[in-house]
Amino acid sequence: MKAAPLLDLKNVRRAFRKADGGELLVLDDVDLRLEEGEIVGLLGRSGSGKSTLLRLISGLSQPNGGTVNYLGRPVNGPAAGIAMVFQSFALFPWLTVLENVQLGLEALGLPAEEIRKRSLAAIDLIGLDGFESAYPRELSGGMRQRVGFARALVVHPSILLMDEPFSALDVLTAENMRTDFLELWAEGQLPIKGVILVTHNIEEAVLMCDRILVFSSNPGRVVTEIKVKLPQPRDRLDPAFRDLVERIYVEMTAKKVEQRTAARVGQRLPGTGIGTILPPVSTNLLSGLIEELADAPYHGRADLPEIASRLHMEIDDLFPVAETLQMMRLAEIAGGDIMLTEAGKQFAQSEVDERKEIFAHHLLAHVPLAAHIRRVLDERASHTAPKSRFQNELEDYMTDGAADRTLRAVISWGRYGEAFSYDDETGTFSLDDPA
Repeated sequence: MKAAPLLDLKNVRRAFRKADGGELLVLDDVDLRLEEGEIVGLLGRSGSGKSTLLRLISGLSQPNGGTVNYLGRPVNGPAAGIAMVFQSFALFPWLTVLENVQLGLEALGLPAEEIRKRSLAAIDLIGLDGFESAYPRELSGGMRQRVGFARALVVHPSILLMDEPFSALDVLTAENMRTDFLELWAEGQLPIKGVILVTHNIEEAVLMCDRILVFSSNPGRVVTEIKVKLPQPRDRLDPAFRDLVERIYVEMTAKKVEQRTAARVGQRLPGTGIGTILPPVSTNLLSGLIEELADAPYHGRADLPEIASRLHMEIDDLFPVAETLQMMRLAEIAGGDIMLTEAGKQFAQSEVDERKEIFAHHLLAHVPLAAHIRRVLDERASHTAPKSRFQNELEDYMTDGAADRTLRAVISWGRYGEAFSYDDETGTFSLDDPA
């Protein structure tokens, strides 16, 4: 008879109440199982609710619907046997390494001798032996994160939750820590039975995980599950590894993902009205990616994993830029590749003034909010309108924060293309040329 899973989530839903009394749905209909001996990756962009899901699993938050079972029992509060490593080091600066690690055990009320023995063993396990008396300010970022791992492992949890634990580290340190963790896991030296890893890094997910759950955004739903059958240790240059990375890029950029998500809840497709949430992508990034694509070796078409690696960009860095170019019809994304359209190629070959004209034309033609603002300004005798007029409209579709970020994005793009002006002091849009 097959053993029960360490963790079993079914139809999990999490929503938050908005200031206007409405509801912000963050997670919807999420199923997740974690078997003993597994590392499961949660992969998705910002807004997909991955960190919220970890809080539900750990018992720090409760779902609005569905069930979260740990070892066959509902999680109704902070669960003993589930520990977390955070993106930020979250250490107490006035405590030494040893004292920071001991905190979790002190809360369990264990004898002082047992606390010290287990804490020293955890510090030795993660490679900080000799630094027990050091304070966090004396440690590098990688060493501080090792303390975070020791603090989580010292309580001997069954499940370790990792919320982007390597994202705040430099590339070499992060790679070293991933390798050390996987070696300890493979050798059975870690006192844990299963791991859930939240990440934005596709290669990291393929490198570390046995299964990867790909999440959609706004709200977060599992749209794809991918099993990683490559043997450990894994080689990034292995063609099978590269093929899997490519497959995930294709999955995450496929329009069918958004279509499936929308169809399930009867929503119209995103990006079809002024209620589209716009990413705060600068025109410098948009121009820079167009120029990179236009030049050798790409000549207008690039493999997304390859250009992400070349530019040292992760999902949350590259995708918003690429998708903004696609929204404006300056590029197209398909099959894991990004290709410049004819307009995108023309933009790359043009001087500044012509670039602005091309950009403005595509902004007003393909970004409904920009066209709406311009239409309102054109129709008013004063050719002006307050920011609040558009802010209030957007808040019918999104949260206050998302509305503010969306307006900041369209203001930046409108200024660059000289489609309209904005005075931040008065909070007013206009057609005035400040020159």
